[in-house]
Amino acid sequence: MPRPPKPSELIETIYDAGLHPELWSEVVVKLNAFIGSQACGLISKDPVSKSGATHYYCGVDPYYIQLYAETYSRYDPLARLPRYGEVRNIPDLVDFDEYRRGRFYQEWLRPQGCVDVANVVLEQSKSPCPMLMTVIPGREMLGAEQRARMQFLAPHASRALLINRAIERKQQRAVALADVVDRLNAGVILLDSTCHIIHSNPAAATILDVDDVLRSVSGRLVARSSAANSALRDIFRDTSEVALAASSGRKIPLMSHDGSYYVAQIIALPSLLRDGVAERSSAVGALFIWKAELDGRSCAGLIDRTFELTPAELRVLQSIVDVGGVPETAVALGIAETTVKTHLHRVFAKTGVSRQADLVKLAAGFSNPLVH
Repeated sequence: MPRPPKPSELIETIYDAGLHPELWSEVVVKLNAFIGSQACGLISKDPVSKSGATHYYCGVDPYYIQLYAETYSRYDPLARLPRYGEVRNIPDLVDFDEYRRGRFYQEWLRPQGCVDVANVVLEQSKSPCPMLMTVIPGREMLGAEQRARMQFLAPHASRALLINRAIERKQQRAVALADVVDRLNAGVILLDSTCHIIHSNPAAATILDVDDVLRSVSGRLVARSSAANSALRDIFRDTSEVALAASSGRKIPLMSHDGSYYVAQIIALPSLLRDGVAERSSAVGALFIWKAELDGRSCAGLIDRTFELTPAELRVLQSIVDVGGVPETAVALGIAETTVKTHLHRVFAKTGVSRQADLVKLAAGFSNPLVH
């Protein structure tokens, strides 16, 4: 058996496992040595189905771990979980003589040369399968010193598991948010302080592949315009500049070689993405890029609901935006110009604008670059 670790060393290792769950296998070995038991593990128990899963363990033959999961967890008398933080062994929860006649002792514990098992519930939450520290003392019943050591370790292991759960939830949210970003129709590029590309969603990758308004040079984002390049370098040099640009709604205009306009908006990166899913990222902010064009189909429904336009008024508004003025709209819709003007004046009244140019700007404001 390894040398029992000092309490301070063991507690430090427990909290290391809180940040790095892969260390729990090492921790249970040290827990076992510190408690002076034959076996130790972290298991989760379902008090309703009485099923159990062993996550980390030492001192038990894997054959018996498999038997426990497949058969004997349902006969385990400690399936009747004690209250959070309380160390309980078998005589604390069931009649000991009756227990010794049962299958769990006769077929699972006794063949291992053991007589007792002790548990302490480590999770206070309403988890349907809380995590427990389980100890098999050996050939003797759980001793007072072993119980005291389990009780001493329980709050530290509990807090470390709480840290595990918090990190896991954060990682799950980060994965979900990253998935949403990758599904956007607009381009999203995460940049570090030197404008190196940390991540680009598929829409941004398409823009970069065209090698026009924006491109990647040795992994660094470069704009076609020198003015845009200077703006990007100045803004993304640190998170405070990014936050300032984002709060002011800063946008960087971009023009392609054929005269098409794109808009790049500065986004302050939430810590959820900046801290990443696996390890901390060097990204300081994000660039949100879309082509400056109206998508009448994506904004028509929203304009209709906002201003309570009739179907005829909505068709006139869309035509004004898409094909031009009153004469063009009359031809496109196959109606008289006077009818177009009547509908147009009603649209003006409902939207609060008085010129066709302002109507186009209004529609542009409702155009959603996020819609596929």
